[in-house]
Amino acid sequence: MATRLKVPGLAGEVAAEFAGTMILILFGVGVVAQVAAAGIGDHDSIAWAWGLGVTLGVYVAARVSGAHLNPAVTIALAVFKGFSWRKVAPYILAQTVGAFIAALLVRWNYTEVLHAADPGLTIKTQGVFSTLPGNGTLPVSEWGAFRDQIIGTAILLFVILALTDMANTAPAANLGPVVIGLLVVAIGMAWGTNAGYAINPARDFGPRLASFLTGYGGAFRDQYGNLYFWVPIVAPIIGGVIGAGLYQTLIGRFLPSASPQEPGEIPTRTDEDVEVRRG
Repeated sequence: MATRLKVPGLAGEVAAEFAGTMILILFGVGVVAQVAAAGIGDHDSIAWAWGLGVTLGVYVAARVSGAHLNPAVTIALAVFKGFSWRKVAPYILAQTVGAFIAALLVRWNYTEVLHAADPGLTIKTQGVFSTLPGNGTLPVSEWGAFRDQIIGTAILLFVILALTDMANTAPAANLGPVVIGLLVVAIGMAWGTNAGYAINPARDFGPRLASFLTGYGGAFRDQYGNLYFWVPIVAPIIGGVIGAGLYQTLIGRFLPSASPQEPGEIPTRTDEDVEVRRG
């Protein structure tokens, strides 16, 4: 008797996006809290923990929802890869709520050390939860950060599409999430100066809202007093669409056709698949 595949439906996909994004933020925001408030670790540990958080979050959600975990990814896939527009808003809401809940957990768990390091809950530790131009200390304006976020998210989407395109050299077996995590580590190490490499509206806005509701009164502004929260929302969406469009223009349209794949799905190509395609 043939085995019937269980289809999760939109509710299951939304739950997976919530859970995967929550895992991502638990590791990402958690490591920044540890470094900024306790002095344990450095920039490299932040980059690696964010990358590992992405990897683990993708492993959690990929089979059910495709593990977008990022509104910029969801929108870019809807524009260029046929992902259903009716799912875009539910996915983005789930991603943002997952990031919000995870940030609340980090805020609660690290409350003692955050208050010890920064009793007034000021700009000094605001960056634990949300990004700032020049990481709050370097001479970068909001428009410099806007430019940076467009470029960084364009890189993210360009490479994600390359890694998940079955017609391209997608990672074999189930290694896609690992390589995507390494991509985030690389972006953090190379593009983390100007704006803290948010490259994800949910990653920034969910924790920013959580910090605002738990004592960080200036959470929506930067160190210059400017209203800043919109930059890591709008710029990554623009950058994601640009990056995905460049991939389709420069690479995707020249590739041979591949086996059918759900839009946004993380491929799990086996060695047997490779041999079939070679043949």
